Amino acid sequence: MRAIRCLTLLLALFAPTAFAEGVYQVEMILVRQNSVPAFTSPFAPENWRADGNPLDKAAERPLGLEDEVTRLQATADYTVLMHKAWQQQAGSEPSRIALSEGEEQFGHFPIEGNLSIAEGRFIAVQANFWVNQLDSNGSVLRSEQFKQSNSNVKAGQLTFLDGGHLAVLLKVTPAGMRKLPALDPEMMEQ
Repeated sequence: MRAIRCLTLLLALFAPTAFAEGVYQVEMILVRQNSVPAFTSPFAPENWRADGNPLDKAAERPLGLEDEVTRLQATADYTVLMHKAWQQQAGSEPSRIALSEGEEQFGHFPIEGNLSIAEGRFIAVQANFWVNQLDSNGSVLRSEQFKQSNSNVKAGQLTFLDGGHLAVLLKVTPAGMRKLPALDPEMMEQ
């Protein structure tokens, strides 16, 4: 009985740190899968940010998935639409960030959307993006929507979210996580 009380006390001491917010390095590649027919969706809403904070220049980070982008661009099967990396706070409640690409016209961008992450046993991700065709006046003529969620994203692993003709490659890594050294190919052969 005494051991149970001690265990409960230890759990109570360490539980708050387990649920504290953490800082994550997020890198995302939005691609069009050219072999899948595109379909239009309802226009991007005026509130496409969905209460997400715009990506701050100070939060942007150097791109690390350039090899993957090069491989995607080397084939006619994919078109890379957006590639961004940033740091984001996340806790048990979702943290949403608004992302865009291209020149803003009357509140809309050629590519716009939001991505939220939350901590848990795994990392929960919700992505909602629109690829817009804008006319010369800035009005949205056509939109293609990508909307996916995954609550089983593992930290530090590249995850593919398939939305039909649009897809996202995503890597979410806790900030400060050590990178594993690259293995020497000669060592692998032995």
